[in-house]
Amino acid sequence: MTDNTLEYLQGSASGNFFLLAGPCVIEGEEMALDIARRVAAICRRLDIPYVFKGSYRKANRSRLDSFTGIGDEKALRILAKVREEFGVPVVTDIHEAHEAALAAEYVDILQIPAFLCRQTELLTAAARTGKTVNIKKGQFLAPEAMKFAVDKVREAGNSQVAVTERGTTFGYGDLVVDFRGIPVMQAECDAPVIMDITHSLQQPNQSSGVTGGRPELIETMGRAAIACGADGIFIETHPTPATAKSDGANMLALDRLEGLLERLTALRAAVGAFK
Repeated sequence: MTDNTLEYLQGSASGNFFLLAGPCVIEGEEMALDIARRVAAICRRLDIPYVFKGSYRKANRSRLDSFTGIGDEKALRILAKVREEFGVPVVTDIHEAHEAALAAEYVDILQIPAFLCRQTELLTAAARTGKTVNIKKGQFLAPEAMKFAVDKVREAGNSQVAVTERGTTFGYGDLVVDFRGIPVMQAECDAPVIMDITHSLQQPNQSSGVTGGRPELIETMGRAAIACGADGIFIETHPTPATAKSDGANMLALDRLEGLLERLTALRAAVGAFK
């Protein structure tokens, strides 16, 4: 049995895109609730189906001294509180198969990180929870290859699956987005395609051991994704990205989110007029 989160996400009467947005990692309850409150209000006004995003733990860090989280169950309880207080679904990453059942008790969508998108046991464990599964495309995979990851989830008995584009490795310290991948994955995977417009602007593998980014191009990336027909948008946002404990270099400042979503909503309406 599967849930109906995807129906909610694709159910906007205006035909708008849906949004997954929040901090990279849960840093504390007050911050999470503040972000959720502000983003939920914007999305209600713009008729954007909203999912609060927050990792309960960061398993993929460049350095041993990097922040990984405040404790698994503590962070998961905060995610559940966001869902309860604001009536929105929540999404979090899982990294190992045994995490799926625990996280599924608190969230609506289980997200598979890009570097783990081929891990069969992880995909099938997520599928068996009955939760919607969002699979990020590996930075090393062609868009056509994502159908095999999607098939693993479906063959495990779960039809609620989405895929996310987040860039392709371009040399050692940069990513590039091939926007052909959006319609290709929509067709090959028969699933909603989400554009991760902040992680796609990462500059990984820096000599400092801290990932860099190009946040000044967030709107450019979002406009291109909407023009190419992306079903959803993924944005990491924080009140003060410079003080964020993870991925601050490519995050969107929270006070810039509303204007961005207004412009992307207008663009979505214009693109829809030509269909």
